[in-house]
Amino acid sequence: QVQLVESGGGLVQPGGSLRLSCVASGVTFSLYAMNWYRQAPGKERELVATVTSAGDSLNYADSVKGRFTISRDNAKNTVYLQMNSLKPEDTAVYYCNAVFTSLRYWGQGTQVTVSS
Repeated sequence: QVQLVESGGGLVQPGGSLRLSCVASGVTFSLYAMNWYRQAPGKERELVATVTSAGDSLNYADSVKGRFTISRDNAKNTVYLQMNSLKPEDTAVYYCNAVFTSLRYWGQGTQVTVSS
């Protein structure tokens, strides 16, 4: 059974930081490209950051470039999203996503709220 379990969300003040983690099980993690998406209330889910299976290529949405960093540890079956200089508009449910050929898996999401 494939599981992606996110953690690390919470309430943070503007300008603060959070680190999200997503632990995968039931898959050969090193084969999968990993993505972080987010969905704010009333908005469509958007792609935030991606990392290739080997971790040698990273991509970011323009809205988070320079503030967020995606990384992965294949030995721990874990992908991370370090989020710095958080803004109220970063408030959303954050989801991790694993992709390998036609296979796609999603986590259950973790809430991030940026508010004073």
